[in-house]
Amino acid sequence: MSKKEFDMIVIGAGPGGYVSAIRGAQLGLNVAIIEKEHMGGICLNWGCIPTKAMLRSSEVFDLVKKAEKYGISVGKVDYDLNSIIKRSRDIGAKLSGGITHLLNKNNITSILGEATLKSKTCVEVKTKSENIELLSNNIVLATGARAREIKGLEADGDAIWTYRDALTPKRMPKKLLVIGSGAIGIEFGSFYNTMGADTTIIEVLDRILPAEDKEIADLAKTQFLKQGMKIFEKSHVVKLTKGKKNLSVEIETDGKINKLSFDTIISAVGIVGNVENLGLDEIGIEIKNSHVLVDEFCKTNVEGVFAIGDLAGAPWLAHKASHEGNMVAELIAGKSPHSLKPKSIAGCTYCSPQIASVGLTEDEVNEKGIEVKVGRFPFSANGKALAVGETEGMIKTIFDLNTGELLGAHMIGAEVTELIHGYVIGRTLEGTEEDFINSVFPHPTLSETMHESVLSAFDRAIHI
Repeated sequence: MSKKEFDMIVIGAGPGGYVSAIRGAQLGLNVAIIEKEHMGGICLNWGCIPTKAMLRSSEVFDLVKKAEKYGISVGKVDYDLNSIIKRSRDIGAKLSGGITHLLNKNNITSILGEATLKSKTCVEVKTKSENIELLSNNIVLATGARAREIKGLEADGDAIWTYRDALTPKRMPKKLLVIGSGAIGIEFGSFYNTMGADTTIIEVLDRILPAEDKEIADLAKTQFLKQGMKIFEKSHVVKLTKGKKNLSVEIETDGKINKLSFDTIISAVGIVGNVENLGLDEIGIEIKNSHVLVDEFCKTNVEGVFAIGDLAGAPWLAHKASHEGNMVAELIAGKSPHSLKPKSIAGCTYCSPQIASVGLTEDEVNEKGIEVKVGRFPFSANGKALAVGETEGMIKTIFDLNTGELLGAHMIGAEVTELIHGYVIGRTLEGTEEDFINSVFPHPTLSETMHESVLSAFDRAIHI
């Protein structure tokens, strides 16, 4: 068996792993990266990017159907599901190829194979042609996560789908049940509902989008119901019976059983970390609830071994994984990076309308007993929103009454996933309400709603 030594070994080439490898190489480290399936990982191939491509198709489809509202006449509006899927897959493939190019450009040794830790400094890789031993004092685990399955609702690729099946559907569902109302469930529900599927969403907790501010989640629910979705909260599946042409599902809500029929189910009930077959137990890596335990610098309890991204716990976000990858590479190279602050990482859901947030929710600040000032501004009072016909939405900002610190920002509406970064930068720079108030926002833009929300928190809003 051949052996090779490196300054840094990365296992997993998703948005955490490949970024970590490239940053390490930029800092002069000799880096190897191991990936068992696709360069770019789940995000580029089966997650972030392909879903956004499909959602864009649904947005265009919906916009064309509303063309008359803008003074435009069109004929019959239809879609080709296969073409939508092909566009999505082509974009993923293009980006995956781009990652391979970037790794080569940075002189990183890329290996397709399955990795196992033989010790804290030795990784065995099984490729199609040989077994290789890689040696390093710094190993970065970036193996990501996969969809959690519910007993009795295991995916079969036919009637019961995971996110992978939902990204490459063989047919358009007529009656769809989405189990779980986090970002993944809501995004798929939004896509299929817009494309014409009769869509039902169930959530075991007392409201959909449980990670979001309650006021924003309630507004989202109102919009989804207007779009024709059916929503069951505080609900769960108690019985599933597979028929020849449909699925008979019994849903319990507050002790009442609803018997409904569907042809397709998408299970989106969370994720589990890919910790198996890596040799983690053998070298004593601490694991809890399928995720590797790490400190604020992504260090595990074993010296020289780091874990980043979904494998290392919430929030389950590609940009969090990438930032951790950068941070770990700089640590290995002897730099002094800042640790990650989870509450300053924005979360984005690309449904229609979009949802974005950063920091604490109003419920969270109330639980902490913090005195706050809360501002709100509706899209319906914004000129640009009126001009583009996207008036459903709101910006909500929460400030510490005594210090002026921005504690949280929560948005729902058109392109809010492109707006949230303004508040993210503000939190990173430790800006106060005065900094936001004294910033001049361009007109006419949707971003003016951000300024007005801040003004509103301090009783200074102009346009409401």
